[in-house]
Amino acid sequence: MSRKKIAVGCDHGGFILKEKLIPFLKKKGLAVLDVGTFSQVSMDYPDTAIQVASAVAKKRAAYGLLICKSGIGNCIVANKVRGVRAALCYNKKAAELSRRHNDANVLVLGALFVPFKRAREIIDIWLKTSFEGGRHARRVQKIERIEKICGCPF
Repeated sequence: MSRKKIAVGCDHGGFILKEKLIPFLKKKGLAVLDVGTFSQVSMDYPDTAIQVASAVAKKRAAYGLLICKSGIGNCIVANKVRGVRAALCYNKKAAELSRRHNDANVLVLGALFVPFKRAREIIDIWLKTSFEGGRHARRVQKIERIEKICGCPF
């Protein structure tokens, strides 16, 4: 059985946190697809956010992780892609609910607000929480119908 893959991307503001988290993700048994950025040189976050989102949408990765300074820009970009449900999470409860109620498949972190230790805790909760289904499945289906009309078709 192959390991689940997580696509990881960041901008210059999330680079240091990304570099610290990649060994943690590998230690958890995930295969990591690192789409960059690969330095702290200023770059535009949509360039890596679209790569992570499209990897998830095209099923080249089971999950996505995006990191920038606030997380807001990456979340906006990722949620433009059909099939992606990106959640910006600053704490463990938000991470749990994003998976349990929304079946989020991309986790977004803001390096300015989420230090390394908390990022690991958030990721742990996010990865081990399953989608609850039930009334939440109906809501996710409504999101999918909206995406068919408005979403970027990757």
